[in-house]
Amino acid sequence: MKHIDAGARLSEAVIYGGIAYLAGQVPEDTSLDAYGQTKQVLQFIDNLLEQSNSDKSRILRAEIFLADMSDYAEMNRAWDEWVIAGAAPARSTVEAKLANPEWKVEIVITAACK
Repeated sequence: MKHIDAGARLSEAVIYGGIAYLAGQVPEDTSLDAYGQTKQVLQFIDNLLEQSNSDKSRILRAEIFLADMSDYAEMNRAWDEWVIAGAAPARSTVEAKLANPEWKVEIVITAACK
């Protein structure tokens, strides 16, 4: 088992059995709209996948949490620009009260490692 960016409360990713389990990724710049926050979160995911010896072509599942479903179209705009067409992972999107009221999106990823 390998922990990436392990802290007292959580690791940003844990790799076990050839699978990378990423913690929920949230934006740092809360001044951004849903599109901008999603793009930032997806960049964080790319970085963690690289550290996990994986990439977005190997994502098995994505769980997306939106603070407000009215941001669904803008989140999807960023997602559609990022995801590999024809190789999109299984995905769910739900509305949820996020830990920081300024966050518009949080994304959890599970991916196969190379």
